[in-house]
Amino acid sequence: MTSNEPFSFERRTGEKPGVEIFQLSGPLTLSTLFALQDAFRSSPPPATTIVDFIGVPYIDSAGMGIVINQFVHCQRCGCKLIVAGVNGRVKELFTLTKVATVIPMAASVEEAEAQVK
Repeated sequence: MTSNEPFSFERRTGEKPGVEIFQLSGPLTLSTLFALQDAFRSSPPPATTIVDFIGVPYIDSAGMGIVINQFVHCQRCGCKLIVAGVNGRVKELFTLTKVATVIPMAASVEEAEAQVK
């Protein structure tokens, strides 16, 4: 996998009030994360942010860092962040780094929204 593969994301409102979804596509790496980082920082976080990894084949430590930073930012603001749709390779990194024990995870966006009260 090369680091020059395209990365993109779509930002949309969820089905439930106060939910915002970031649907990611492509590898989340140091060379691709800046647009997502800017989007995360562009406004205060909503009550719940769902980061949908369904289209992410690979994530490096810098990509993991941006997810952790956004999680911490949400926590400080009294908001929630849920990671959804993680494939086996990416889930292994979340597990090895113990991030999966801290950041809530769901199999899909629908499952993540079901966790929102």
